[in-house]
Amino acid sequence: MVMIGWIVMALVALLSKWISSLVVINDTHPLEAMLVGIILGAAARNLGFIPKKMEAYLKKFETPLLWGIMLLGAGFTLKMASELPLSLVVIFASMLVGFFFVYFVARKMGLPDKLCALLAVGTSICGGSAIAITSPLIKAKEEETSYAVSTIVIAAFFLLVSLPFLGNLLGLDQTVFGIWAGTSVHNTPQTIGTGYIFGEEAGQVATIIKLTRNMFMIVVAILVSFWFGAKKAGRDKLGKKAILKAFPWVLFGYVGMAVCAVQGYFTPEGISFFKAAGKFLILMGMVGIGFGTDFRAIKKLGFKPLLIGIWGAAVVTTVSLIMVKLLF
Repeated sequence: MVMIGWIVMALVALLSKWISSLVVINDTHPLEAMLVGIILGAAARNLGFIPKKMEAYLKKFETPLLWGIMLLGAGFTLKMASELPLSLVVIFASMLVGFFFVYFVARKMGLPDKLCALLAVGTSICGGSAIAITSPLIKAKEEETSYAVSTIVIAAFFLLVSLPFLGNLLGLDQTVFGIWAGTSVHNTPQTIGTGYIFGEEAGQVATIIKLTRNMFMIVVAILVSFWFGAKKAGRDKLGKKAILKAFPWVLFGYVGMAVCAVQGYFTPEGISFFKAAGKFLILMGMVGIGFGTDFRAIKKLGFKPLLIGIWGAAVVTTVSLIMVKLLF
């Protein structure tokens, strides 16, 4: 049944490419296929076109997405590597400001302390993955974890569809936008989608920046657990399994492909093939994200967590943009 879910994603991805190809202005395609795929998936989910028994299989979008990320490493260039050192400054600045802004605003609005921490971690570092790692360390309730994950997913969806338009409005180039997206958008799939909606180079830059940002996930989770006085819980529960789950292993595949490309092991035709295949797999992942976006969750959440999630996203993107404009 998982295979059926992937086939459905692939068919919708092909439909998205066809719809995108119909819109041509000055020999360009302003309607990016990834954005079309997300919209089609979200429309199908929220208009009730997806059978209940299929929902679980349509959420299995991470496998093609991860393979897509690895294949996209073939498009990596030394110019992208040169952007990493200064990008760390942007990552640290946006993480610090985002975490403390979300935490203290959420506290002021009367949300439970642990929910505040989960929202702050999800906004500042790596979305749902960071929340999943942090939750047991601070002994958060199941509903707090669910609320935080749902809020972050919805906020990241808004960034996914709005940042490319803002980037064009601000006249950002591919590299600057890629760094901005990589340091602003919460979840890895949404980050990569945001970059590629803007452009191929922006997608490549956003991918490597986000994978670098993800490396700090475990450190932040442990620091938050210490802050909550949960040192014993941290030692007991952050074992090998949690670390293995949190570590972005796809980074090795991406770097491996990048090294092969830089060393000249791939022909130009091979690089083009890997990039095209990787983009299509990413497109399948974007369709899966659309299928998993349920706007009815807003009613269940209430508007306080959602507002905080959106405000937090706005602050992180603003800080990131300011830092990127100053440094690049």
